Amino acid sequence: MSIPPPPHPAWGHPYYAPPRPAPVNGLAISALVLGALCFLPAVGLVLGLVALSQIKRRGERGKALAVGGAVLSSLGLALWAAVLATGGASAFWDGLREAADGEGTAYSLTTGQCFDTPGGSLEGITYDIDTVPCAGEHDGEVFASFDLPDGSYPGDDEVTRSADERCYALDGEYAMDAWALPADVDVYYLTPTRQSWRLGDREITCLFGSTDERGSLTGSLRNDGTTLDADQVAYLEADAVLDAALESEPGAEYVEDDLPGHRAWAGLVADALAERAELLRGRTWPAGAERPVADLADGLDRARAQWRRAAGAADADTFYEHYDKGYDLIDPADAVTARKALGLATTPPSYEDTGDTGGDGGGMEV
Repeated sequence: MSIPPPPHPAWGHPYYAPPRPAPVNGLAISALVLGALCFLPAVGLVLGLVALSQIKRRGERGKALAVGGAVLSSLGLALWAAVLATGGASAFWDGLREAADGEGTAYSLTTGQCFDTPGGSLEGITYDIDTVPCAGEHDGEVFASFDLPDGSYPGDDEVTRSADERCYALDGEYAMDAWALPADVDVYYLTPTRQSWRLGDREITCLFGSTDERGSLTGSLRNDGTTLDADQVAYLEADAVLDAALESEPGAEYVEDDLPGHRAWAGLVADALAERAELLRGRTWPAGAERPVADLADGLDRARAQWRRAAGAADADTFYEHYDKGYDLIDPADAVTARKALGLATTPPSYEDTGDTGGDGGGMEV
């Protein structure tokens, strides 16, 4: 077996392995990292100076790294000195703690809390809010919150639909008396985004806020069992029975388009009127309220008769005839005397500007 000759070096020179490069000094690398991150700048400066000494003595590489780390660390020391002198360090760490705990953010709000936003607007709030006493002026008040089911993100439209539907259904539990809400108050809500959903955010927060961009709320809007007496609560619970029936009106714009649906609805209203009258008569009211409440119940009986006839109407014209009479007999003004006797608000809410009927309108996402 023949042995091949050794390879000939190129250009007639002998072949040598290339020399190994000097190692990079590890302290120089550490100094640059600490300097770039502005983290422990004093340590970064010391490491940079020690690294320069070792590089010169050992013949290692990394002089530029060590010099860069020392310079950046010096700048970091100057920055930290300025921060400490102005109290900024305390604010920085407080901010980190608040972010970790959810404090000072819109996501930390709980039912009954009132808050201010930096610009006074509820649009787009996700952070930097200040909880304030409800007795004074404030930008918003939380009246409910709930979680969406786990799973994949349902999409912006579905999240908004759920918020609109549930928040309007829940506002009556916190503010039982719609008459007591200022005219410029509407429902807003905070919803999860696609990004926050990935982090486990499922909560929708329902808020009251002013529709006037330069307006604010003053005093708590809460009126429920925690703020009202037993007679007031009983009256409002009876009121809610009729409100729920009225809000279930069919979606068809004209009776002619869905006469069976409107007849069924009229029957529900007639039943609700009977139940409301029974609830009002079944309670012993304070002396000053007995007669006004009894008169109101009598008016409900007369209205019920008209709604019952509308429920049995053979055609749209007959329906309209009894429907109009029935509505006239449940005029909110008829309840003012009873409300005054019970210490409740006496100015009926107006929905003329928004077209809202007290629960079917869209809330505003923020």
